[in-house]
Amino acid sequence: MTETSQAPATLASIAIAPGDVSDTESRARGWRLLRGIVVEQRGGLALGVGSGLCWSLGKVSVPLLVRQAIDAGISSGIPGRALQWALAIAGAGMLAATFTGLRRYLAFLQGRRAERTLRERLFRHLLALPMAFHDRAPTGQLMSRANTDLTQIQNLITLVPLTLSNALIVLIAILVLVAIDPILALLALGSLPFVNVLGRRFSQRLHPEVRGLQEEAAQLASVVEESVAGVRVIKGFGAEPAQHARLREEAGDIFDVAMRAARVRATFLPAIELIPSVGMALVLGYGGHQVLAGKLSIGTLIMFNFYVVLLVNPLRQLGQIIAQVQRALAASERAAAVLAVVPEIAEPEQPRPLPERAHARGELRFEGVEFSYPERGLSLGSLDGRTPARHAASRPVLRGVDLWIHAGESVALVGETGSGKSTLAKLIARFYDVGGGRILLDGADIRELGLRDLRSAIGIVFEDTFLFSDTVAANIAFANPEAPAEEVERAARLAGAHDFITTLPDGYATSIGERGLSLSGGQRQRIAIARAILSDPRVLILDDATSSVDPEKEQEIRDAMAVVMRGRTTLVIAHRPATVALADRVLLLDGGHIAAEGKHHELLENNPRYRQILSVRTPAPGDTRPLDDQRIAR
Repeated sequence: MTETSQAPATLASIAIAPGDVSDTESRARGWRLLRGIVVEQRGGLALGVGSGLCWSLGKVSVPLLVRQAIDAGISSGIPGRALQWALAIAGAGMLAATFTGLRRYLAFLQGRRAERTLRERLFRHLLALPMAFHDRAPTGQLMSRANTDLTQIQNLITLVPLTLSNALIVLIAILVLVAIDPILALLALGSLPFVNVLGRRFSQRLHPEVRGLQEEAAQLASVVEESVAGVRVIKGFGAEPAQHARLREEAGDIFDVAMRAARVRATFLPAIELIPSVGMALVLGYGGHQVLAGKLSIGTLIMFNFYVVLLVNPLRQLGQIIAQVQRALAASERAAAVLAVVPEIAEPEQPRPLPERAHARGELRFEGVEFSYPERGLSLGSLDGRTPARHAASRPVLRGVDLWIHAGESVALVGETGSGKSTLAKLIARFYDVGGGRILLDGADIRELGLRDLRSAIGIVFEDTFLFSDTVAANIAFANPEAPAEEVERAARLAGAHDFITTLPDGYATSIGERGLSLSGGQRQRIAIARAILSDPRVLILDDATSSVDPEKEQEIRDAMAVVMRGRTTLVIAHRPATVALADRVLLLDGGHIAAEGKHHELLENNPRYRQILSVRTPAPGDTRPLDDQRIAR
């Protein structure tokens, strides 16, 4: 197994550096995706096409029956003969009407199924991609690919049986007309090659505009998503005009591209629609002369006109179908670009099971661990779906870290911002892979463990707390939705959250809204701590978990943390001395390596760098004030 960190390509590279993949390869990848979807839906599409065949037979039989009704019914003068043919025409119409509904239902059914399948596939893939991808991928871009683009693909799949049944009508009509009168058929259908030529040129001109329109729509979605998510920051800085300007710029770009696409349609669609009418005029001119000369029956002339009229709608829809193919192709290229990103943090081929808890309870070992984040703002390389894109590495964050955390031991990490404290936590959960060395959990290299097993053994409380738009109880039981109410309440009590939860309108059943923003920062953080407690992990990581807690509640949470940490391997990332003091051992990270370690009070007395980072003075003899009261103003 490789130990080289290779961050995968991001959506930013798709939008900013499209040159990494040629237009030819991008289009080919889009076609492969579309072809694969059609193959997956082939059974249902075949039923839709079969229904379309019955519909087509009903439609094309009507002009033939009209010809017989006129020539063999009305012209014959036999009473009741015309009525017989009229009833036959009504039967053909009922057949076409019945299968019109069925073919459309089956077409939309397969389109929606394809959309659902592809959306689930894209969602699974996005969740499988590592943090390096999600740290840099614009949310609006992802949302656009998972919604708008997939809708365009769904529309195309829906058109497959509809288009094939229309094509069948065209084919049958051509065969019938040629068999009856080749010259008249040539006049009626001679315009079709021109429709094909115009259709090709229309496709070539429209595709880049449609692709550009969808890319601009994704950029607009990013602006809207950021504005909604960051509305408090925008209002806090009075930046509404600046955001309006950004939105106007993106909306203006969409307008410009949309109008270019509209001009392409306005140029080609009238010609595509006019050509069948030219065929009808020729049929009437030549056919009328033949009728007057006694060489053609009136019924046959009317039948020819019926067929020409019948062909107008399929030929008119040809331009719409071409346009939809281009929209769906552009959408499939964008979706395929995401699916082509190789998940760098992948499951091992034969995952090693975690040692039983009876024999190990969260021992961690770092052996020569090195790590660098990928350099930002570079061309991110290949998106061919076969090899992960390579990034140039930035300066090292960790340099040869060797560390042994015993099972059940609590260790605090202290260091300046950017010293690698949170990076160590992310490496343990394999949000990123080490660039060198290895990390062992209970004697097993974490890269040999199944990701689900590894992450179920680790509970993390992040500094940036994220809660889901659900009830309080559901958020606490997120890792174990089947947890009984008693366990949920116990976790909340340990996290110091029970008291405020009981004051909410519906207690644990209270819905907390999007991202939990109806709660205070401290309340959200306590729920996050309860969520980690309920998961009962071997290793608990508290990444500045008390940073947003009110001072009067901090002691309560520290007491709860002390209970939870007892006998459990715990990694505490903190800046408050009182929280750091909970740990059995303290590590000082500086310059990418462990600069010092020891008990909190030992480092406080003997290490000036440690005191500088924590911003506390050396305690004087007999100074019994809380450690947080010993902070000094910088």
